Amino acid sequence: MRDSPLVAATTRERIKAHAREIGYIYNRRAASLRTSRSGIVGVVVHDIMNPFFAEILRSIESELDRSRQTFILSNHYDDLEKQRTFLDMLLQLGADGVIMSPAIGTPPEDIRMAVDNGLPAVLIARTVEGANVPVFRGDDSYGTALATNHLISLGHTRIAMVGGTDQTSTGRDRFNGYLRAMQKAGLEAKGDWRIPGPRTKQAGFEAASQFLALKDRPTAACCWNDLVAIGMMNGIARAGLVPGVDISVTGYDDLEEAAIAMPALTTVWNGQREVGRRAARTLLDMLNGVDVKPSQELIRPELHVRQSTGKPVERG
Repeated sequence: MRDSPLVAATTRERIKAHAREIGYIYNRRAASLRTSRSGIVGVVVHDIMNPFFAEILRSIESELDRSRQTFILSNHYDDLEKQRTFLDMLLQLGADGVIMSPAIGTPPEDIRMAVDNGLPAVLIARTVEGANVPVFRGDDSYGTALATNHLISLGHTRIAMVGGTDQTSTGRDRFNGYLRAMQKAGLEAKGDWRIPGPRTKQAGFEAASQFLALKDRPTAACCWNDLVAIGMMNGIARAGLVPGVDISVTGYDDLEEAAIAMPALTTVWNGQREVGRRAARTLLDMLNGVDVKPSQELIRPELHVRQSTGKPVERG
């Protein structure tokens, strides 16, 4: 019933079929008393409706499946209390561990409390200073610099940064990557060329009007993620301009939708599937007694150039 590799597959399936016939249900709680393992892992992210997290979750699920681990998923929507409630529930259930993209404002004490009470933790996508646990994420500063330098190489000198927030490590790193690339090229990054906040398609669409109204309007937009970039391109098109011609736009994450957007989106692959795979593998190693040192592992992003960027076009 526990899928032991010592039992022949035909025997195992015959026993399970008979168990279903007689209505037998494997008692995981009783088994956990014997093994001190529940077979349950918690996963908590900002919003699973964001394809970025969906791609990470797919890799986590695939890796956990290989070790017969079941996971419980929660969206915290950057609500700190909702995240705390989920962690408390995992502790009460005796979960084996948790993989989390921490909510904005997560104090390191929250994570250390969980670890100290027997809930090993691995962070993804965001860091929390002082948490002292393994972290897996893309190198956001390097990745945004790739996108910004690509725009600069095309001849753009007025480039806006659209989306994100300084309240997360991701937001700070992506803005710093943009800023450093501009400064290294000797270009000014005007304060009003940064439009913080947008993280969704709708928000990107709404930000387009703010972008188009900027004084000394930029010829390009380096967007926080692909969702913002696609929304932004729709807003630019609604205003009668052509994305990729009149205004160049870059995204971030290289979601599946990026390649089939109109125009196809120039973006940065952020290694989200690799993040999920490594995070799950590391947590499983911890559960199996491997001595895993707390560290931050950055996945090196890659620029994927498509049709949404081109040389700047100056119109009267």
